[in-house]
Amino acid sequence: MSVLALMMGCQVMAQKSIVILYENDAHCGIDGYTKIAGLRDAINKSDTAYAAAVCCGDFLQGNTTGAISKGQYIADILRLMDYHALTLGNHEFDYGVPRMRALLEQAGTPVVCANFYEAGEPEPVFAPYVIHQYGDKRVAYIGACTPETMILEGYSFYDTNGILLYDLKPKTFYQLIQQAVDAARAEGADYVVLLSHVGETPQSMGFSSHRLVNNTRGIDIVLDGHSHEIIECDKVKNLDGKEIIVTQTGTQFANVGKLLITPDGRFITKLIKRKDIPYENTQVTAAIDSIHQKVKAVTSTVVAHSDYTLVVSDENAQWIVRGEETNAGDLVADAYRHALKADIGFENGGGIRNDIHAGDITYGDIIGMLPYDNTLRRIMVSGEQLQQMLTRCTSLVPVLDGNFPQCSGIRFTVHSKSHTVSNIEILQEDGSYAPIDLKHNYSVALTSYNHEGGGFFDCFKKCPVLFESSLRYYEALADYLSKVLGGSTGQTYAKPQGRITIIED
Repeated sequence: MSVLALMMGCQVMAQKSIVILYENDAHCGIDGYTKIAGLRDAINKSDTAYAAAVCCGDFLQGNTTGAISKGQYIADILRLMDYHALTLGNHEFDYGVPRMRALLEQAGTPVVCANFYEAGEPEPVFAPYVIHQYGDKRVAYIGACTPETMILEGYSFYDTNGILLYDLKPKTFYQLIQQAVDAARAEGADYVVLLSHVGETPQSMGFSSHRLVNNTRGIDIVLDGHSHEIIECDKVKNLDGKEIIVTQTGTQFANVGKLLITPDGRFITKLIKRKDIPYENTQVTAAIDSIHQKVKAVTSTVVAHSDYTLVVSDENAQWIVRGEETNAGDLVADAYRHALKADIGFENGGGIRNDIHAGDITYGDIIGMLPYDNTLRRIMVSGEQLQQMLTRCTSLVPVLDGNFPQCSGIRFTVHSKSHTVSNIEILQEDGSYAPIDLKHNYSVALTSYNHEGGGFFDCFKKCPVLFESSLRYYEALADYLSKVLGGSTGQTYAKPQGRITIIED
């Protein structure tokens, strides 16, 4: 029996089913694109079902491939993919809205997002939904992007004076999705598929794909993203008490999702490991190979060596850098503080993306860890503001959250039950630590992203700039490794240095 037959479930049908292949949070893991395209092509060629592919957001950014091309290489691949729809993830906003829109126009894929508006405009920037015909059935794809993006990527939504430029409508989020569902149904959609970049775990603003289902009716299935979870089939009750499937594939094409809509209207989901898909699309493969060569030419230079893995994730691929101190967080924050000669260095855990494994460290490894187009700046922050920021940004511990602060030049204790912070101390010139002075002003090195409202819950957004650097944050880390540390991390970064203590009380 063929692999394709197994994937299709060996069903003999008088009327063809619909197969929708889906992915979320690819984060520039480009090798998976040829697999999803190849599987779709094979199903269509077999004439056993109508086959299409869709994307649930976070594709433009996430590793070296996106960073060095500012998303261009991803747009080049998407142009070949013939996706029937894609929605926006929060990381599509990393380069700013003008760059995002230019890349999406080049990609040529229908973009759907029911809740993304230009401030003051009555209609959304992109269509709320698109309808595709498969035989005698019409499928509507509706897009939803988490309003939390306005915090995570705040610099794309507000100007430097704090004036709103774009809006993901947190106050009317569920209503806007419901309006799109109702409109699609009125236009004749037989089935409504929500392409969601909301995630299953509520974060700072309280939104989740489960709560979205709870607050709407008429959605048949939610293809989800954002939280990087591997979920073949959750069932969540909608406003009418009907159970709706919520599914998610993980990240970077760990799996390809397959939604089967049978002729009698049943919805069946399956996750297929990428390595188990034998099919490829030759045109997409050629484009991927070409991009790999371009990236390799830039990133293969060895910068330093480490005898220890610089840790971002644990063995279960959970981003522990978002909930505890790691040696990678110490290293990155030290690099910032040294580069800008500041009292303190900060990086939000969500900005440190990939482990660097023991061995030679290449420039590509560094960009993979810090893949965004952020520059560094030094700002002035009062002791009181530091205390408020540390309390706010550790308030979700032990839940992993991208606002969690990795730090240099400061140490503190987090109380996870009372959601408080104590014992805040600042590193002195002689290497000792002294209690924070709440009335004193300190210099803080951080990224432009963190200062402008991305990460740290806007805590530093109004702090004045002391020095604006053109140095990109991955360049600061490369310089620190090669010049300050002499090309070796040594024993200093073998393990976390005890800057953040977490206790349950």
